[in-house]
Amino acid sequence: MAKLSGKILIVDDEYAICELLAHLISREGLSPLVALDGNAALKLMAFEAPDVLIVDLRLPDMSGLEVMQGAKELDNDLPVILITAHAEVRGAVEAIKFGAHDYLAKPFKHEEVMRVILRAINERRLKQDLKSTSNQVRQIELQDVMGESDSIKRLAVDVSRVARSTFTVLIQGETGTGKEAIAHALHQASSRSKGPFVPVDCGAIPETLIESHLFGYEKGAFTGAQSQTHGTFEAASGGTLFLDEISNLSLSSQSKLLRVLQERAIYRVGGTKSIPVDARLVAASNHDLQTMVESGSFRSDLFFRLNEFAIRVPALRERKEDVLFLAKRFCDITSIELKKTPPQFSQSAIAALLAYDWPGNVRQLRSSIRRAVLLADGVITHDNLDIKTMLVSAFAPRLHEVSWDDSSLKEIVRRSTITVEREILNQVLRKTGGNKARAARLLQVDYKTIHSKVKEYGIAIDGGGYNGREEKGHVARN
Repeated sequence: MAKLSGKILIVDDEYAICELLAHLISREGLSPLVALDGNAALKLMAFEAPDVLIVDLRLPDMSGLEVMQGAKELDNDLPVILITAHAEVRGAVEAIKFGAHDYLAKPFKHEEVMRVILRAINERRLKQDLKSTSNQVRQIELQDVMGESDSIKRLAVDVSRVARSTFTVLIQGETGTGKEAIAHALHQASSRSKGPFVPVDCGAIPETLIESHLFGYEKGAFTGAQSQTHGTFEAASGGTLFLDEISNLSLSSQSKLLRVLQERAIYRVGGTKSIPVDARLVAASNHDLQTMVESGSFRSDLFFRLNEFAIRVPALRERKEDVLFLAKRFCDITSIELKKTPPQFSQSAIAALLAYDWPGNVRQLRSSIRRAVLLADGVITHDNLDIKTMLVSAFAPRLHEVSWDDSSLKEIVRRSTITVEREILNQVLRKTGGNKARAARLLQVDYKTIHSKVKEYGIAIDGGGYNGREEKGHVARN
């Protein structure tokens, strides 16, 4: 693994301490900067931008806390590590509550010093990555948020293609799949990126209020309307209006929305003046609107207006190769929030994550990982995840094939997915006596999928029965 780069500012009036720390830091490929008092450190920071500050709690001209305060004024995200004597540890712990990242108590062990420093610089890098934004969202950035599966790559291409058009976009997918993230990516990649992005949850607004919420109202339009109020269409002027769960709108509200899309103008509730609107509309639904049109619960003319360009977001169970990617991302983000070292995932946890169907999709995965990071003590276990998985306990011991080595995350996920799929098929086929049609029904997939996977993984079925042997020389393919 490549060593990190970065500048570490050491502030201590004991030259020997500075020299020792500088040696340890240089050995890791980092660049040490040295100051012997607080004033010198703050002057140095005016010309240099360190990635980590290490400062003694007691200095000849000011306290380490005063140095930290001055440093934070220059760079609020700068991680500060305090050096303290054992008798002052309580003060250092208190300082963490006021923004210090960690502390080192003298005399300190060399490996402990580098552990604290490397954790600080890693967390700073991750914070910078999470905070970095761009006016133009490229294809890779959506994949950074949602995953690296082929389905997400295709989705990202669609987003980049339609973003700069004037098309109304309809995003459909199950609850928790990330429809709002896609809508936001569309906005950021559009020519309207400098304008507002206004999300509206149509399912959370009572029918009696939806019209005034969307179109605004005039003073005196109804009891309690004490002043003129703009609706979300006006609030989104020059930007994007995102109508989430649009399937929740009544037929009456659908009719009023259709009129706005046709006329490109609104009337506030209680008003008679036509007000032009300049907002791009992106809509989303967790129901199939085409089916709702056929049943008469959604207007066909509104559907065709919204469906100028359709994007379908696959459920997480349809892109299992993204599960570990997202789990690691949520783990890192939560670890920063909790100010702890990101825990590793045990083999049983990896198996559980990949075997589970995630009915709540990415939203459920995020909640599960946040809980696991809170509970985990260095390693996330199956129990920490608080998900009920079938078949995991039986095949988890065989996951020694899958390890967190120097391979890319994509390759690790590919190997893990192959291992889990093979073991699940082995178990289900054993249960069905090799009956692939019955196995397909149990796993809720089509027969072709079972047939191709059996062939791909070399699972031997003789005379309609299952014997559990794999073909010699079989190499699993992606």
